[in-house]
Amino acid sequence: MTSFKQVPLTCGGHTRPVVHLDFSDVTKDGYFLISACKDGKPMLRQGETGDWIGTFEGHKGAVWGVALTQNGNLAASGAADFSAKLWDARFGEVLQTFDHEHIVKSVNFNAEDTLLLTASNEKLIRVYDLNKPEVGALEKLSAHTSSIRHAVFLHNSRIVSVSDDLTLRVWDRNSGQEVQKVEFSSTPNSLELSRDGAVLTVTHGTNVSFYSSDTMRLMREVAVPTRCYSASLAPSRATFVCGGEDLKVYKFDYNTGTELESNKGHFGPVHCVRWSPDGELYATGSEDGTVRLWQAVPGRVYGLWKRSNDAAPLANGFKEVAAN
Repeated sequence: MTSFKQVPLTCGGHTRPVVHLDFSDVTKDGYFLISACKDGKPMLRQGETGDWIGTFEGHKGAVWGVALTQNGNLAASGAADFSAKLWDARFGEVLQTFDHEHIVKSVNFNAEDTLLLTASNEKLIRVYDLNKPEVGALEKLSAHTSSIRHAVFLHNSRIVSVSDDLTLRVWDRNSGQEVQKVEFSSTPNSLELSRDGAVLTVTHGTNVSFYSSDTMRLMREVAVPTRCYSASLAPSRATFVCGGEDLKVYKFDYNTGTELESNKGHFGPVHCVRWSPDGELYATGSEDGTVRLWQAVPGRVYGLWKRSNDAAPLANGFKEVAAN
């Protein structure tokens, strides 16, 4: 066990529960973090420090899902106003609005950042070409019998999704058909594809399950002390973090399933967790309306844990909009 006490950095600005997070890859300006919140205003931050960069304003309802391209230039959001939006993350401007017929719960870019998918309470997954966003959905995938919570590109030819119908489904984009299905005894609350694209992490009930993204073989399953809402596998695959109903953030050894840490910083259930692309920290979002950043190795000099006068650079040109 570590001899250092975890003291997370608290990122304020949201006024309602934070329900989803996404990091860009490491860029020449560091890396970036976007947060989805029920206040309807996604926020962009410098990932290493949590410094606020800007707020995306335009949705008229709770934002449930967000995504960043690898280079951090584009962002996407899905909301309760029955729309998904594509944003220029450098300037905070809407590039395209995709209208839906129900709440959009999830958005995701493919590995090449040429496609965007949306998943909604319509029980549909839509795929859009970012080179021709005005054309509308290229594909619509349908088999779920209830609202879709999360969906991600596995590879360009496949998509995976989890739903309130207690299933995980794998889709072949070439045929438009479901090709695999995994059933759960409780709602799968979160879905994450590892940085290397090899492992899918799913939370359901008090369990965190890890599947091979190629075969959907269950590689390991770890029982955790609380009803778990989100989990994230470290880029190194040495550890994973998770959080949920009991307000704590847990870290486990991925290979052995041994609990390494549990920390309490939030004042509400933990809705989302994500590892940074460099593995130096993980971010959590909560019912309490805050995003918190936790060190992978408490006590290490990093980001704002080494706060100096030369703060990390912001995304060039972002039109700053006051965070309420």
